[in-house]
Amino acid sequence: MGLLSILIFLPLVFGMFILLMPKALNHYFKYLTVGVSLVQLLIASWLYFNFKTGDGFTGVNQLAQYQWVEKLDWIRLDVGSFGTLQIDYLLGVDGFSIGLVWLSALVMLIASLSSWEIKSNLKGYFALFLLLDTAIIGVFCSLDLFLFYIFYELMLLPLYFLIGMWGGVRREYAAIKFFLYTLFGSIFMLLVIAGLYLSVTDPETGNHTFNLVHAMNPANYSAGSIFSALDNIQILGFSARAIGFIIVFIAFAIKVPVFPFHTWLPDAHVEAPTPISIILAGILLKVGGYGIIRIAYGIFPDIAISLSWWMGLLGVISIIYGAMNALAQTDLKRLIAYSSVSHMGFVLLGIASLTSEGINGAMMQMISHGFLSVMLFFIVGVIYNRVHDRDIYNFRGLANQMPVFTGFVMIAFFASLGLPGFSAFIAEAFSLIGAFSSQSLNGLLPRWMAVVAAIGILLGAGYFLWTLQRMFFGTLRLKKEEWKAQLVDLNFREKLVLFPLAALALVLGIMPSLVFNVMSSSINQFILLFK
Repeated sequence: MGLLSILIFLPLVFGMFILLMPKALNHYFKYLTVGVSLVQLLIASWLYFNFKTGDGFTGVNQLAQYQWVEKLDWIRLDVGSFGTLQIDYLLGVDGFSIGLVWLSALVMLIASLSSWEIKSNLKGYFALFLLLDTAIIGVFCSLDLFLFYIFYELMLLPLYFLIGMWGGVRREYAAIKFFLYTLFGSIFMLLVIAGLYLSVTDPETGNHTFNLVHAMNPANYSAGSIFSALDNIQILGFSARAIGFIIVFIAFAIKVPVFPFHTWLPDAHVEAPTPISIILAGILLKVGGYGIIRIAYGIFPDIAISLSWWMGLLGVISIIYGAMNALAQTDLKRLIAYSSVSHMGFVLLGIASLTSEGINGAMMQMISHGFLSVMLFFIVGVIYNRVHDRDIYNFRGLANQMPVFTGFVMIAFFASLGLPGFSAFIAEAFSLIGAFSSQSLNGLLPRWMAVVAAIGILLGAGYFLWTLQRMFFGTLRLKKEEWKAQLVDLNFREKLVLFPLAALALVLGIMPSLVFNVMSSSINQFILLFK
């Protein structure tokens, strides 16, 4: 068993172990989960810092650009005239996925520490938490479309129960809405995956295959493939490959979420417990961005070029729409949820530019927003756990009451609004540079998109600075007098969570090469698909 398999299935093994443990030992579940998450982060960190870059580890349509590859024959089934059904257990990471694997391990560790607030049905909670951990890491490591789809769908089950059983007052509504939205997109994506299977052949065996690397090879879409056979059939003016791209894009756009597929996000965030909000914002949204790059753009590059203008437009709308909605919120958690819609719009804009700068910016934005959104939702959880209220107008002057906490809030807010010196500034700047230069480099995006998107940064400064001024500055004034005794400053566990997140925001803002150097080779090879 390789390192990637250990990384994926270690949480599943210990989740089953928790299910077998007697209920009398439930106070040990949280320590066991934190321990597993810590080991997972150590493995992911070793993989990240030992990831090799350079010409020797590149290649557009072969496994040469992937490292720690594990390949086993999983399913071989004779299907008559269609030959042999071939499904492989195929794992590997490249510059796109290794950073997201490390981010996922970090976020799951922080979410496990935040899960100490959970008081009911601990066995079920931590078992589902670890199952979700396995599914998330599996998505980023899978190089077989069938295996990818299994992990992708597996995320739905634990998230549905974690929101629906441990969430807020309207948790059942939020859980069902999230489940149906995501299931709607993924069901149709399964049909596209089936079509890809009939279009892709393994050059070694000659069998049809779900191999994701072979699916990115344009040679597989020859005259004999199902997509080329259906291309003569036009549906609403779209060819079969265009419809395949649109279906896959919508499935992942729901996860990002991109306007107008975003409406599940505020409800899910508001009703989910803090650790699950951390996972939703820190990782789940990145699964959508990763899927758009890896599958939608990677497998359908010709369609991606022709529809990039529309992708860029959706990104710009998401940036402005999310920011405007955030400005209108009085619930702190809902404000941060809408800010995620705005910030993830920069990811789509950077991808749509199909420039090296834009895609580097999009990937940096996913990683930066990953830990900054975790920091923001953890901050909301700190206040909510003390007084069970999130209304911005019910607080004022918290800096006098909680000075250390206020310091971390200021770092999180200024980093998220894109202040120079922090990671989000680098990410958003590169996304905008890519969008702005796209018109002269490849003619895909007009410059006005970059100009309008830049307004989203100004709006972000508006809602973050207003919230900071309203809640933390001025004379202490609270809705209830008894809150003053409850609003104590950070404890050791909370400082342990917030300090490394604040440090990451600063370190990656000063030394973005820690991320760019790892991604560059894979991004340069990816760009070749669109030449």
